[in-house]
Amino acid sequence: MNNDNSTIKEVNKKRQLQGVVVNAKDKTINVEVISIKTLPKYKKQYKSSKKYQVHDEKELAKVGEKVTFEECRPMSKTKRWRIVNIVE
Repeated sequence: MNNDNSTIKEVNKKRQLQGVVVNAKDKTINVEVISIKTLPKYKKQYKSSKKYQVHDEKELAKVGEKVTFEECRPMSKTKRWRIVNIVE
C-alpha cells in the first residue's frame, strides 16, 4: 500500500550566501562574498572574492553591514538575488 499523503515532498532549498555590503543605491545593494580556496597541489589557501547585486526592496542595508541573501527569480539583467536578513 502506497499512500500519497504519507510521502513528504522536499522543499526546493534556495542557495544562501553571506557577505558585506559594498555599495547601496536605490533598491539595489552590491554585496562582496569572500571565500577561501585551496590549491590542490601545494595545499596553499587563498582568498577569492565575488560581488553580487542583491535586491533590497525596503532599502534597509547600509554600507559595511553583513547580510544574508538567497537566489530568486531574475529582477533585472544582473539581479538574481534577494536579501533575507541583516546579520550585523
